[in-house]
Amino acid sequence: MPNNKDLAVQWATNMKRRFQKDPKYYEDYKGFMQGLLDKGYAVPITDEETHRDDGKVWYVPHHGVYHPQKKKIRVVFNCAAKFKGVSLNDKLLQGPDLTNSLVGVLLRFRMEPIALMADIEAMFYQVRVQREHRDLLRFVWWPDGNTDQPLREYKMMVHLFGAVSSPSCANYACIKLQMTLEMVSIKEP
Repeated sequence: MPNNKDLAVQWATNMKRRFQKDPKYYEDYKGFMQGLLDKGYAVPITDEETHRDDGKVWYVPHHGVYHPQKKKIRVVFNCAAKFKGVSLNDKLLQGPDLTNSLVGVLLRFRMEPIALMADIEAMFYQVRVQREHRDLLRFVWWPDGNTDQPLREYKMMVHLFGAVSSPSCANYACIKLQMTLEMVSIKEP
């Protein structure tokens, strides 16, 4: 992968201008990013990791999008952003579609007298990325969201909203967890 840090810095510079024009957007964005760091979904890059130059580093630009009904911001990492004709999504494998079909869901509702449904909060963020791939999910941000400080490098520890591989990886993790739970319940007397 080519070194695209300049692209990520340019996006951040443009974002800083928007922050100055829209203080609410800035506060919401800053809160979202702080949440990522507080929950361990992203971590700062160490000094030793900063100068990695083996083609296995990619900086993902990001931007905020408000949910129309919830009025809540979500920071989307743009894995489709091109640099020198290449994007992270171009290099990722999409994986199979593991989403349950609506017909299958409706048929399973008939199997038992009680049906349950759940929503996994921040589903992609619940699935960790392998250690050797985390440097491909770097991004730049200001420490504590203070735009007066110099940008700092971070890396994601989890899958991203915006990566073509994330839906398949997250659904696989759910299926694997379900199979594990079923195996445990079978072993109990």
